Amino acid sequence: MEKPKVLFVCTGNSCRSQIAEGILKDAAGDEFDVFSAGSHPSHVHPMAIIVMSEWGIDISEQTSDPIDYFLDKGIDIVITVCDHANQVCPTFPGDIERLHWSIKDPFSGWDANDEYFDAFRETRETVCKRIKEFLKSRNVE
Repeated sequence: MEKPKVLFVCTGNSCRSQIAEGILKDAAGDEFDVFSAGSHPSHVHPMAIIVMSEWGIDISEQTSDPIDYFLDKGIDIVITVCDHANQVCPTFPGDIERLHWSIKDPFSGWDANDEYFDAFRETRETVCKRIKEFLKSRNVE
């Protein structure tokens, strides 16, 4: 049986969705194929890479991809992690499950600056909590 394909979506695909992809892969990568995308993709934010590395999760090789790339990839679950992405996310073909998590954006510019660490760590914690709830609801521990 194929693993369910989960796609996290936000606007820039630089912070929240990248963090979510990394956490779910780390927590339950053997249960799901995990991806992330953006309505206006850019690149993975250096601060997201740094705060994830604090937990031993390497997201430095993840890419920032457009949502449209995944429309024909057999996605089973789409999780939007920002309100804008929830509004502009296209309709995926087939019988997909769609979830929305409104998570505060830690983005304050592209610099890796110490003053932004708390915002990125808070986002990481929020995403981790939501993923734990998601896994628990599917009886995946």
